[in-house]
Amino acid sequence: MDYVYAVILGVVQGVAEFLPISSSGHLVIAEALLQSVAGKELPVWLQGMTMNVALHFGTLMSIGLVYFRDLLALWHRPRLLALIVLASVPVGIVGLKFKDQLETIFDNALAAGGCLMITGLILFVARRMQRREQAGEQDLAKMPVRTAVVIGVFQAVAILPGISRAGSTVGAGLMCGLRGPDAARFSFFLAIPAIGGATLLELLKIFRETESSIPNWSPVLAGAVVSFVVGVLCLRWLIRLLSEDRLHWFAVYCLSVGLATVLWQLQLQ
Repeated sequence: MDYVYAVILGVVQGVAEFLPISSSGHLVIAEALLQSVAGKELPVWLQGMTMNVALHFGTLMSIGLVYFRDLLALWHRPRLLALIVLASVPVGIVGLKFKDQLETIFDNALAAGGCLMITGLILFVARRMQRREQAGEQDLAKMPVRTAVVIGVFQAVAILPGISRAGSTVGAGLMCGLRGPDAARFSFFLAIPAIGGATLLELLKIFRETESSIPNWSPVLAGAVVSFVVGVLCLRWLIRLLSEDRLHWFAVYCLSVGLATVLWQLQLQ
């Protein structure tokens, strides 16, 4: 069953990381559902941040594949690199300062449901505020500094499970006047230091722990591979949806799933 759990979570991560529906929130809800169906505690390696970070690392590799040429071009665009670094500062501060408190929230399906509803509201507001007269590809290197800061703050808030990192950062970009595909490109540039940093911190933590607490690596790696493959497909789909101005479709989904999760969890209490 370990590999079944890993594959299910890998699919959930691959789909939810790039579609604006919150991968971390769906992982929390999926784990609660799996535990409810199994009628027992899930394996230790499934709980907490280790599996979560491994699955995010799989989707990080998806970004590297889909945006490979854009990432190579960054070395010749120092201003855009500086904007990425600047926008990454808020999530770094929040992640380091509140890491222990955040880990406890990653076991709370009720909180994830409530945050999913916030994601739905962000998507609705972005739809209402985005500017529609823009055409053609924009030069992200000319993006105002304040736009990068706003997107960075939204990414920091998206550390909470249930608030979509993709939805909040792309939504913030649309609110600030970026075109959909350009907002997505900057959003996933930001994902690289955010996810890469979280992965590094978790690996350092694991290597410092005793051998008895080290997770079962085989299913963890299997989940990461599945999240990578599914992530590539869903990232390409998201880019197409943004080009067709259909991001708001997911607002209804987030509100519905978030409300259903909150009602479910309240019933259990």
